[in-house]
Amino acid sequence: IESQQGNSRWLYLIHVVGLGNPGMNSSRHSVGMAVLEALASRLGVAGNWRGDRHVSGEVIVSDIQDTQIVLLRPRLLMNINGVSVAKAGEESCLLDPEHILLVHDELDKPLGKLAMKQGGSARGHNGVRSCVECLQTDVMPRLRIGIGRPSGKTSVDRHVLGRFSQEEQEVLSGVLEESVNILLSQLTDKENVQSPVSLGECSGGL
Repeated sequence: IESQQGNSRWLYLIHVVGLGNPGMNSSRHSVGMAVLEALASRLGVAGNWRGDRHVSGEVIVSDIQDTQIVLLRPRLLMNINGVSVAKAGEESCLLDPEHILLVHDELDKPLGKLAMKQGGSARGHNGVRSCVECLQTDVMPRLRIGIGRPSGKTSVDRHVLGRFSQEEQEVLSGVLEESVNILLSQLTDKENVQSPVSLGECSGGL
């Protein structure tokens, strides 16, 4: 991960991670990645995704005010997303897990409902569980995007790996917009971001 800013600038720093499965960005389980796409568009950097083999993912480095933002889409399967998240954290010096914001799907909330969660257990989510295991802590804040539980005899696996229906996609557009609003609020609130760090002191690239 390489900074887009000069190494002499002091910045706040936060990572935003869209959990999901590579190649399945339109599935319910990968709605966190869709949120990151929407955030990148709002920031005007949607065309800046690039692969970073050091973190096993795709990244965008951007700024909001005096906060440096690293957007991360893991290129690993959901149940090992945490490997990518931990690698990215290691690349950014002095980054505490409290400043790695995870965006993921939530079965126990209906589509259209969102909630911020400040750390805690994975609640059965394999991607979050992987992050907790790899970072060896559960303090990471999360934006939970409701996808609802399956109806009828549809299995949970088939439901989460399936695509949103046309009717659901109409709701999803509003969900993505509100999700970005919440993230931008979090990213510009100095209580939610890292204490100032000197980019020149970091040997990992940021």
